Amino acid sequence: MKPEGLITAMVTPLDKANQIDVNATKQLVNHLIEKKVNGLFILGTNGEFHVLSDYEKLKFAQSVITETNGRVPVYVGTGGNSTDQVIALSKEMTALGADALSVITPYFVPPTEKELITHYLTLAEANTAPILLYNIPKNTGVTISSSMIGKIAGHQNIIGIKDSSGDLENIKGYIQAAKNEAFAVLSGSDSLILDALKAGAAGAVAATSNVLTEIDVAIYRYWIEGNMEKAQSMQNSIEEFRRILKLGTIPSVLKAAINYQGITVGNPRLPVQPVSEKVLLEVAKTMDYYLENSESF
Repeated sequence: MKPEGLITAMVTPLDKANQIDVNATKQLVNHLIEKKVNGLFILGTNGEFHVLSDYEKLKFAQSVITETNGRVPVYVGTGGNSTDQVIALSKEMTALGADALSVITPYFVPPTEKELITHYLTLAEANTAPILLYNIPKNTGVTISSSMIGKIAGHQNIIGIKDSSGDLENIKGYIQAAKNEAFAVLSGSDSLILDALKAGAAGAVAATSNVLTEIDVAIYRYWIEGNMEKAQSMQNSIEEFRRILKLGTIPSVLKAAINYQGITVGNPRLPVQPVSEKVLLEVAKTMDYYLENSESF
């Protein structure tokens, strides 16, 4: 499979008891697919993978994969610090029907590049679904270099990378390093969707598309159609929402916005707290702005 297009970095809906909300999950999956996203990316940073047990991850992935029913690819996060544990979870997700696995770099104790290469190649040889690397150095303290991509992009079971460094030059470096391979580079920074496409990226994994689904999808659609003016207009229009995302810890503001739109995805997991009443008013104001101006987008 080739990762491409506008892929939603989906939140994980939780109920009032702080457990996986299967019904809300189905509702969100169908909403996103109906709005024409090109894929669902679950159990990433905005999906709160770091505060979910493996049992919860498997339950959530099963509900998403079953409800999606092959309509779009499902990319499932299985990354962690232990190579053996990552392989074990990856095999279970593969058995559930994951189309691909998103594997964040190990974190907390930064591995050397040699150790990182061994980690990914060991996983790639473990008979799992195809692997999408995930680079987010601000959160992990670990950077996947372009030279490393040049060394492993040719592996038949490593299909691409999601780059959330926020650095367009980094994306360009990956594209150059893998230019002779069937390897997709995806922007994980919503502010760079269009710039990354212009540089040769295959698409983007966008958290904002949980809420601004039609706008984010339109960036990619207008890019494909060659309408740069419209694509840029769509790209610029997400900035107001990106502004309010900074008013709370990930993914509190994003979940509040989805809740406001009518799909009850609940609160974030502790230690992250729900947004304050003041921020909630700002979320409501911003969502109303997008609703009132929907014909302009």
